[in-house]
Amino acid sequence: MIVVSYKPTFIRQYNSLENDLQEEVVLKIELFKDKNNHKALQVHKLHGRLKDCYSFSVNYKIRIVFNYASKKEAVLLAVDDHDIYKN
Repeated sequence: MIVVSYKPTFIRQYNSLENDLQEEVVLKIELFKDKNNHKALQVHKLHGRLKDCYSFSVNYKIRIVFNYASKKEAVLLAVDDHDIYKN
């Protein structure tokens, strides 16, 4: 199991989401905690400015960007649509 922590930016972005989307995000984070689900969530390493980060899909539009603090701990940095990669 992966332990998940949250950056303040992630919490602010999460709080601005609609309730239905918040519920979907929580479900995907719970799935993410089990490494066996990473392929289904499309966990992948990012490139360019975010080369030290990873991402996974909440749905077709929304992504969560994170990095690993250790092999068993992930820090969620941001949640947003594909524009998340441009900021």
